[in-house]
Amino acid sequence: MHASAFIALGTNMPFGGAEGCELLQRALVAMREAGFVLLARSSVWRTEAWPAGSGQADYHNAVVEIDASEFTPQSLYAALREIEGRFGRTRREKWEPRTLDLDIVSIGDLAGSFDGIDIPHARMHERAFVLAPLAELGTDWLHPILRQTPAELLAGLMVVSTYRLVGSLVDPAE
Repeated sequence: MHASAFIALGTNMPFGGAEGCELLQRALVAMREAGFVLLARSSVWRTEAWPAGSGQADYHNAVVEIDASEFTPQSLYAALREIEGRFGRTRREKWEPRTLDLDIVSIGDLAGSFDGIDIPHARMHERAFVLAPLAELGTDWLHPILRQTPAELLAGLMVVSTYRLVGSLVDPAE
């Protein structure tokens, strides 16, 4: 159906004795165990919590590219929510701290709302924590509506948050 999808990973709370880079690596393993075929992965970036001034701990973020040929937007969303749940993710309020956040950034060149799932992610072009790792992977990728690369979108951000490269997203299966 669709060639590939970009998935954003984020965490700013420990879970199961892991946090930061290690927790994202465990999420990568959980994605493989759930049947995801990983095509590429970014480094891990440390970014300010959103929104700025929230008082939350900084986030560790990464982006992975997966084979999305077997997924609809709804089935991909459901699979990601199931993995988040296994990592203790709860959804009580917007922008709350989280053990694991898995968001669909894009699926192929889809653009639109699919049963309430916005593809590409409705605010991804405003978020350095998505754009910085995505720029590592999707240098040729164009936002299907804005027709800009991740690097162009990152350079044009109106609200600049701090973000810095902090490590590698190691895939234990390799």
